[in-house]
Amino acid sequence: MRTSGHWGGVVDGGLAVYMKLGRWCYRHRGVVVGAWIALIIIVGVVGQAVGVDFGGDPEAPESESRTGFEILEDNFDNPSSGFGGSIVIQADQGVDDPAVQAAFAEISDMAASVDGVTVQLPGDPGAINQIATEGDQAGKIAFARVEISDELTFEESGDLGVDLRDAADRLEGEVDGLRIEIGGEALAGFEPPSSEVIGLAFAIVVLIISFGSVLAMGLPIAVALAGVSLGITLTGIISNVTVMPDFATVIGAMIGLGVGIDYALFIVTRYREGLHQGYDPETATVAAQDTAGRAVIFAGVTVVVSLLGLLLIGLEFVAGLGIGAAVTVLSTMIASTTLLPALLGFAKLRIEVTRWRGLIAAGLLSPALLVIGLNQPPAIALALVGLSVVTVIAGFFVPALRREVPKRTRKPVEESGWYKWSHLIQDRPWPFLIGGTLVLLFLATPLLGIRLGFSDEGNYPEESTTRQAYDLLSDGFGPGFNGPFLAVTEVDGPEGLADFAAVVRAIEADPGVAEVRPSTAAGDPIDGLPNDFENPTAAQVFVVPASSPQSLETEETIKRLRAEVIPAAEAGSTTEIDTNLTGFVPVSVDFSSYLGGRSLLFFGVVLLLSFVLLMAVFRSLLVPLKAVIMNGLSIAGAYGVVVALFQWGHLGSITGIEPAPIEPFIPMMMFAIVFGLSMDYEVFLLSRVKEEYERTGDPKNSVADGLASTARVISAAAAIMVVVFGSFLLEDARVTKLFGVGLSVAVFLDATLVRMLLVPATMELLGKRNWWIPAWLDKVLPRLNVEGAPDHAAQLAAMQAERAAEGTDTDEAPVPAGV
Repeated sequence: MRTSGHWGGVVDGGLAVYMKLGRWCYRHRGVVVGAWIALIIIVGVVGQAVGVDFGGDPEAPESESRTGFEILEDNFDNPSSGFGGSIVIQADQGVDDPAVQAAFAEISDMAASVDGVTVQLPGDPGAINQIATEGDQAGKIAFARVEISDELTFEESGDLGVDLRDAADRLEGEVDGLRIEIGGEALAGFEPPSSEVIGLAFAIVVLIISFGSVLAMGLPIAVALAGVSLGITLTGIISNVTVMPDFATVIGAMIGLGVGIDYALFIVTRYREGLHQGYDPETATVAAQDTAGRAVIFAGVTVVVSLLGLLLIGLEFVAGLGIGAAVTVLSTMIASTTLLPALLGFAKLRIEVTRWRGLIAAGLLSPALLVIGLNQPPAIALALVGLSVVTVIAGFFVPALRREVPKRTRKPVEESGWYKWSHLIQDRPWPFLIGGTLVLLFLATPLLGIRLGFSDEGNYPEESTTRQAYDLLSDGFGPGFNGPFLAVTEVDGPEGLADFAAVVRAIEADPGVAEVRPSTAAGDPIDGLPNDFENPTAAQVFVVPASSPQSLETEETIKRLRAEVIPAAEAGSTTEIDTNLTGFVPVSVDFSSYLGGRSLLFFGVVLLLSFVLLMAVFRSLLVPLKAVIMNGLSIAGAYGVVVALFQWGHLGSITGIEPAPIEPFIPMMMFAIVFGLSMDYEVFLLSRVKEEYERTGDPKNSVADGLASTARVISAAAAIMVVVFGSFLLEDARVTKLFGVGLSVAVFLDATLVRMLLVPATMELLGKRNWWIPAWLDKVLPRLNVEGAPDHAAQLAAMQAERAAEGTDTDEAPVPAGV
């Protein structure tokens, strides 16, 4: 028999494809688990062999800053772009002290000995203004420029930074009064995060409390870890063929761990429900795969498509982030729908049995992971792990530890707290709807003042050498010294140089400019310009702003120079010159402007995609419309919290966050991910509501039944993701903190105010109109079935009968009703 018409509902050989996949993985569980282990090992070996090649800087879009870079590359042998690193020294006795000079030369020679690295010391040809000359730090602070070529990977430059830091520590001990700091993001290195371990510790506790089973806790975590490990390794391999920022794996791990536990948890929940309905383990696995498995694939594909939609932005930096996150989400989705059914084949009915030895061991493992995540002494974690192992071993000999933990008695839906909560909301829908909406609008208020831009080394932790170098340069040379611009133009002979000189004088006179310095890349400067060519073709000068790189004043200075100062000066030129401002800070401004102009289009596409998919799933016009509106409100609230914490600096004394602009790619990434996650919750909740409505025709109780059936698992999944994402607030990297907090708040708002408050209130107000759709639209929409094959129940009954006829083992007998 073969029928079609529902997404994934093709029936072949008596079973839908999802059922066939679940049964095959269950029956060939050893092969599937072995294949996953082999795949992770092989990919890991390949990853070690090819290495990674992450890059940390955003490229310039089509803009004035990009034009400036092209002029530099075409006309200068050693173009300066404002990127690179520095070795900064401070000496109480003065930087001219012979011992200080010897130490400075030694560490600089160490850096210069690496292939692809050049170092420019004060006094070298072309070196200008590398010793502080003003203020109380005059003669006491100096720096060497460290230029890093594209030959070095981000990992290699980070390793160089670590070696330089070690050398600096040694030299500081040898020379009294000497301080050496290593500046620049490229030399900062990358510290793998450990905060996700805190999320795992919390997940153990939440899952055991929610489901009362150690195996039901362990399976989602194991599946998530398998998917994340594969995804992160693949991301590292892919970084060799496309541009990816260094934090792509961190974001991938954060998202993958959250959604991996989420996806596996939904499937395990449906599996246990199948057992409680009297199915044997194999049939329960097939039933879970055909319902929750469909929803997982639907939600996972939605997230992946949304993330890959970032490729349409046209910037490799943003595309790399999307690819890295999409690969990890895809890996966890595949693990949930292949590896998990196989593991259920090993667990069978043991998923319903928890012995005291397992419960105590898990209880010890959770604080051990917490100790690791908080970077506490490893001896404590080892001791807790040792106690956990001893408990498991002793459990085979000590009767009390071998005894089963009493099972909970399942209450009827009508007696559950969530059922009563739903009726409480439905009895007064307007106050709860208005109240919940006002809370979200209040949280979203800071979004009106969002400023997109990139933070810099000034936002690194105060104790880091990168931040210390940044602060020393600011103290010695002024706040704008860490973010100079480059004014560059093509010229036509000496006349063009004269015209450019007039432009430079106009730039220097601007109140937002501290000084204009000749570039060291074009030869001997005369009158502030490279004039040593018989027929010069281009000119460049450094422009040092009076304010710090990430300040609003600096952004306004760039815009004013481009829109007013430079055009006015060029208007009096005798030749045609076109001066371009470039460098890291102008690139940041152009990058933010570019993404800001495309964000609304991207948001609109994701919203439209979500709306159409939900229409196709639920055959309703109003359900997807209100879902899109409410999801938009929840993510706007999350954006508002992010702006308040990271841009305005609220609670900075607690969080350790210093105010700075919001990285321009964060809103788009958050939007793509959160909408995928909210689709997951939406499908899981509303499919139950619709199932009850079609069975009873009662719009009120169907909402209460659906909420009562799903609230516990949604709450548990959301709580885990909130902690997994939120734990990244403990990391040093600002982008990681920002992303983690944003996702954590978005998930929290979606799973509480939206799913548990606004959804029942709006569905009560709409009543039967929730499921209305115009007949003509119903005909043209594709049918996406995430609730099981059309003859789901009949196929399961047939399979159960077949299994009964074959005979089952004692560990596959159905679970007694009511347990």
